[in-house]
Amino acid sequence: MPIYMANLGEEYLVKKVGGLEETKHHLKNLGFVPGAQVSIVAVMNGNLIVQVKDARVAISKELAGKIII
Repeated sequence: MPIYMANLGEEYLVKKVGGLEETKHHLKNLGFVPGAQVSIVAVMNGNLIVQVKDARVAISKELAGKIII
């Protein structure tokens, strides 16, 4: 399922990152790689704040749809 469907505060593993090559590269640089542990910290107007590794990252719902957990 896409990460935007995840429950707040629960930890998940990234299974796949989709999208165009440029999008995949951007998400990889943010830490969204297969096997990475992620959790949703907050949701604001459909946009997400995600804890990935030791950082909190804000991503749009569009980008969140490319991250499969």
